[in-house]
Amino acid sequence: MIQKGLKGIVATETLISHIDGENGQLFYRGYEIREITKRFSFEEVAYLLWFGHLPDETQLSVLKDELKANRDLPEYVKAIIDQFPPAMDLMSVIRTALSAEGGNLAYGWKPSVSQAIRLTALVPTIIAYRERFLAGRSFFPPRSDLDFVENYLYMLDGNVPLAADIEALETYMILTLEHGMNASTFSARVTASTESDLVSAITSAVGTMKGPLHGGAPAGVIDLLDEIAMVGDAETVIREKVLRGEKLMGFGHRVYKTHDPRAVALKAKLMELVGENEWLDLAMTVEETAVKLLAELKPGRLLYTNVEFYAAAIMKAINMDSELFTPTFTASRMVGWTAHVLEQAENNTIYRPQSKYIGTYNKS
Repeated sequence: MIQKGLKGIVATETLISHIDGENGQLFYRGYEIREITKRFSFEEVAYLLWFGHLPDETQLSVLKDELKANRDLPEYVKAIIDQFPPAMDLMSVIRTALSAEGGNLAYGWKPSVSQAIRLTALVPTIIAYRERFLAGRSFFPPRSDLDFVENYLYMLDGNVPLAADIEALETYMILTLEHGMNASTFSARVTASTESDLVSAITSAVGTMKGPLHGGAPAGVIDLLDEIAMVGDAETVIREKVLRGEKLMGFGHRVYKTHDPRAVALKAKLMELVGENEWLDLAMTVEETAVKLLAELKPGRLLYTNVEFYAAAIMKAINMDSELFTPTFTASRMVGWTAHVLEQAENNTIYRPQSKYIGTYNKS
């Protein structure tokens, strides 16, 4: 039997995360995601995914120091980034800069947690360096006194961010660290299964994340909300889109059959941190209207907001440009990708699915 897109096919066993799509739950190493976002920092959750347990104070301090020690871009990587054409998108920049980093002889089979930490530490710096270069502005080097998320925001504009902005983005980045055997994670594990190096596995994942059906959804939500704001009538815009058969960005998920727990957590954080503002009011109006119309026009489909919907609201609330959405998603998902590659390496079998030939046979 053929399952297009391998839907429902179990390809491996994992200890890293579990998605309960029927009940709208996501677990990292057995911890429910909504509890994680209330209690732990980005670094603590990254440690959990890499090492399998939460860190004590000493272990957390060591991890933070290692992340900070690996933030600086090698000069040859900067020189390569400087030569990229201005029109080159950020995801391609990340992919190619990481490939350049992969020229380092330290990478090889088997991958290590130290390699995972280094690659994760480099991505925010790659993003910020490229953004500042394109804007013709001086680059703000990473600061050793700032943690992962705070430092990322600092490098983008040179200002120490507001605590509310840090907390909002950190919530988003924790929620997007890991999400099971999604397309990019599968790409990483397939590449790793050949006993290629960690950089090759991660660049495979970045290339997959670049696709608009995977990593580009938050930007699509911004377009939807901007269109509704311009028209001034959420119901008319949404109804017309659904009737035309257009995909409503930010709604529905291939796995979750009820509310996406990540969207629920992000919405709660927005309510807590941002308070009343026009953008948040618009997002909530659109959510209410869309869910009602989807239930009317697509009965039985159970389509609710997904993580990308409130991710867009988070990004807008902290004034992050839309071209940074997918790269920021990538900066957090580096943790999940590398955790999966490490797991793959511990019990490796090369992926080799079959295909069914449906062509003709020609007699000579």
